[in-house]
Amino acid sequence: MSLRGGDPAEIGGYPLEARLGSGGMGTVFLGRTSSGRPVAIKLIHQQYAGDEEFRIRFRQEVAAARRVSGAFTAAVVDAAPEAEQPWMATTYIEGHTLAQHIATKGPLNGAELRRLAIGLAEALRDIHRVGVVHRDLKPSNVVLSPEGPRVIDFGISRAVDQQTLTMTGRVIGTPPFMSPEQLQAPRGVGPRSDVFSLGTLLVYSATGHGPFDADSPYMTAYQVVHEEPSLGAVPTALRAVVESCLGKDPEGRPSADELLVLLRDLPADLGGIEPNGAGTGRTRDMITQHHLETRDTAAPSGPNGPGTGSTGSPVTRRLRRNWRPVLAAAVAVAAIGGGAAALNAGGFGVDSDDDRGTTVAAPGAALPAGFRPWRRTVPGGRADIPDELRCVSRGDALFCGGGGVVAARIRAQDGSRVWTAKSPGVPVQGMHLVGATDDTVLGYRFGAQDPPQGSATEVVALDADTGRELWSVPSGAQSTAVTGRSEDAVVAGSAVVTVDASNSRFEARDAHSGKTAWTTPFPAGTQCAPVPASPRLMAMCAANTEVDALEVRHPTLYTVDRDSGTLGRPIEVNGPAVPMGVADGSLVLLQERREGPALAGYQGVARVDPRSRKVTYSPLARTYEGTPGMAGGTLYVSGQTGLVTAFDPATGRKKWSRQTNVEGASGPVARDGALYFSSATGRVVALAPSDGRALWSTDPRADGLTGEEGAGPRVTVVGRALIVAADKNTLFAFDAQRPPKSG
Repeated sequence: MSLRGGDPAEIGGYPLEARLGSGGMGTVFLGRTSSGRPVAIKLIHQQYAGDEEFRIRFRQEVAAARRVSGAFTAAVVDAAPEAEQPWMATTYIEGHTLAQHIATKGPLNGAELRRLAIGLAEALRDIHRVGVVHRDLKPSNVVLSPEGPRVIDFGISRAVDQQTLTMTGRVIGTPPFMSPEQLQAPRGVGPRSDVFSLGTLLVYSATGHGPFDADSPYMTAYQVVHEEPSLGAVPTALRAVVESCLGKDPEGRPSADELLVLLRDLPADLGGIEPNGAGTGRTRDMITQHHLETRDTAAPSGPNGPGTGSTGSPVTRRLRRNWRPVLAAAVAVAAIGGGAAALNAGGFGVDSDDDRGTTVAAPGAALPAGFRPWRRTVPGGRADIPDELRCVSRGDALFCGGGGVVAARIRAQDGSRVWTAKSPGVPVQGMHLVGATDDTVLGYRFGAQDPPQGSATEVVALDADTGRELWSVPSGAQSTAVTGRSEDAVVAGSAVVTVDASNSRFEARDAHSGKTAWTTPFPAGTQCAPVPASPRLMAMCAANTEVDALEVRHPTLYTVDRDSGTLGRPIEVNGPAVPMGVADGSLVLLQERREGPALAGYQGVARVDPRSRKVTYSPLARTYEGTPGMAGGTLYVSGQTGLVTAFDPATGRKKWSRQTNVEGASGPVARDGALYFSSATGRVVALAPSDGRALWSTDPRADGLTGEEGAGPRVTVVGRALIVAADKNTLFAFDAQRPPKSG
């Protein structure tokens, strides 16, 4: 790819010749040293340069890459992790990735497959010998160079003796190539997790598909944790080695050194599949409802048990003797991020005929005129970066925005677009539509990576009828650090309140005209974010030192006069805490429990009475992990495995807990006697607010990762119609009284 307009001509003194690729975190360029040697230079996107969490991760990547520079990796040539825009230069490895090779030329076989297996094992040996765990071994991170395979991209690697940095709201890894322990307890991942990933890579290389393939990432992840791998198409000699790598218990797998010995013992030409080979690796159907509800544990497989893929060959017997996987009961019942005990507690889903079609919308609610169920995709400004929308409704008009879409007006009855305003830059995760008034829609626009001046993020006002841009203003971006929410601007009545580009003051404008109503500087030494607390507006502020360290443990709240911007007296809160909403006139916050910079869950509720300035605290019975939300005066936390728990915000007492089939759900949205939760796959469940009883649920409608935490609600209600935002800018709508049948 040639350089684009706006790309730098050089980085760190290295002239640039071309783009090699771009991702969510940075862009990789082809450059030259002064002697003419080609180098690959990874440049972090501008908006992340000021995010200390990203800087910590990038410093770890540079340190890891420097430690493992060897024959089977890309050696670090130069790096500047402390630069204004951090970068790292490595030797340029010519060749296609394993993913590209399989896509264009098909699976490997014979001696070529054996060479790849040995080369990757040697790479892991070198990586592990210097105390690094890669943690993201997948086809796109393996380059097939003329000299042999090379392992690249240490972006989520870590040193064994280093605390893992877990990024809030991000799925770290790629489920088909992740180990069971990486899905269950990522902070405890060790070198043998990479061995498991190598096993999946070898299956992919030999067959063109992974050993754990399913229609959704969550089901793939479930199979990684619980199911036997599908190895029937793997050459017999290699299958026994792969099987040893794919043991559920890390201690039952070989080390990289031991694996290398096993691979070198294989015949030069791996041969083919035994006549009964198709049956040696179990072909899995999609996991059925009955299976999930009746399976309590996975019994350990013996050396010759069913589904083991045993071939009876000498190498197999030796591997079985030395590396038989130990499927302990703890592994068998533990689920992704929480436990199959939770998955099975109340059934994994609701799909009985009696539950389908249960009326949850009030009889008086009407569908938009001419409504029929629909599905649409709203393209954004960047084709190389997947977006995810959020929507609000005004009558039968739907306004959606997020990522590369500043905003779009969509007809609720059929999903057709009236107008779309796109954003050209790299979007910030979790920043969606600002909001809408009767005549104005407000969204975020992300600029180029290196804006010539000012901020890379703007708040943009658009006419609701025509989509014509009315005005725009540069915006600060500290809300996530201060409040734990990506909400740098809020709509307050007919006005919009933003943070200025220098993160020093609030600015209120008429939403339609853009005329400034007032500006209010932040208290000295602090940075602040607006907090909607209907009908009030509040501000949460934190000391600069805590914001810079990404550890806001002593936030201060202020009431904000909506007419003048005057701040009330400070209200100190024990943090870290995330504003959730209003109940009985008080602002409700969830108190976080953190392990260093990593969020470990929620452990208490704080209630702030703006009038009396009194703060009351109520601990939760335990720490709850997942995505929090608030609706109808009740707090909810929905876990990654689909467990939804409701809490009384006044006491912190658990009201009810219900297992659903919507993994990694965000929500809730409450309307007409129902709570709606939905995931990035578009799967929706409706629950009764009183006891969490499942009213109905739907199947997935889109591909999407389901392990995301902290995501905002994806369901918008228009009369009796539900509009659901799924991954990759997918929107679909259906009648709440006639939801799509599950199964």
